[in-house]
Amino acid sequence: MTKNFVRVIDTSLRDGMHGVNHSFSPQDMAEIASALERAEVDTIEVGHGDGLAGSSINYGLASASDEKYLRAVKQKLAGTRLAVLLLPGIGTVEELKKASNLGIDVVRVATHVTEADVSEQHMKISKDLGLEVMGFLMMSHTRGPEVIIEEGKKMESYGADVVYVVDSAGALTPDAVRVRVEALLENLEVEVGFHAHNNLGLGVGNTLAAVEEGVRIVDGSLAGLGAGAGNAQTEILIVALEKMGYETGVDIFKIMDAAEDVVKPKLSRLPRVDRDAITLGYSGVYSSFLLHAKEAAHKFGIDSRDILVELGKREAVGGQEDWIYDVAYELAKKL
Repeated sequence: MTKNFVRVIDTSLRDGMHGVNHSFSPQDMAEIASALERAEVDTIEVGHGDGLAGSSINYGLASASDEKYLRAVKQKLAGTRLAVLLLPGIGTVEELKKASNLGIDVVRVATHVTEADVSEQHMKISKDLGLEVMGFLMMSHTRGPEVIIEEGKKMESYGADVVYVVDSAGALTPDAVRVRVEALLENLEVEVGFHAHNNLGLGVGNTLAAVEEGVRIVDGSLAGLGAGAGNAQTEILIVALEKMGYETGVDIFKIMDAAEDVVKPKLSRLPRVDRDAITLGYSGVYSSFLLHAKEAAHKFGIDSRDILVELGKREAVGGQEDWIYDVAYELAKKL
């Protein structure tokens, strides 16, 4: 590979599941995977939006099991690598081993940016299974370079082949991206990746900023599918990278066709940057907080945006949804 080669990982079939309420069927996934294979995409990520074992009442029920999704996609792939996401505490070592037996090539282990230590067991076992291991430092906007370096080094010591800066809330700006990825590039020996969300309309721009700093592994989704306002749009990202002089190995026309002819007909609505998405990016909280905040706002007669901004100030993370009603109650008392 040349120094200008950028490896693009498409997450349409995992993070994109958030955008369709986890409703893609195994047949849908097989058709999209085939289109991505034809476009010669390097790696695709598959499964429930919250990773292995994510299908639940808490996180949303998928239309099929992890096993059915992986089997449907694996049989369509020849040159494209197959990846899964695992969030410790949701996915277990047992699910990881099952996925390995089904033929995955890559596991991406995701933790909050301050909690890399919970990834140790899963990463070490993944290495023993012969998998490529990528660490995801989620909600990276909530911490500065010093913390990101410290947590990234932990993942590196556990065996991660790549450590990602992940903009889970779509809250970063290009300069903030540059500072964070530069910190890892200068302090880790392993490769550095970047995963963007588009809540401020900066998904592709932020990804390009990361590449300009030296990142050579980045994520996107066809048609921009993903949580919140979606991810960096794969087909746009590929074209933009080529125009900037980078190589991806992806067929430009075929990746456009995959988005336009295969993915978009399956969607009831396209991802968009609207008032809700902008508020999520501005406040810096997960998209999973949005619906609960709206319900609480209706109950207490206040603006859901005020709730989300206050949650952002308190650095709320996934699993702390119970704060929403507490915050709504406190804000209502001040009226």
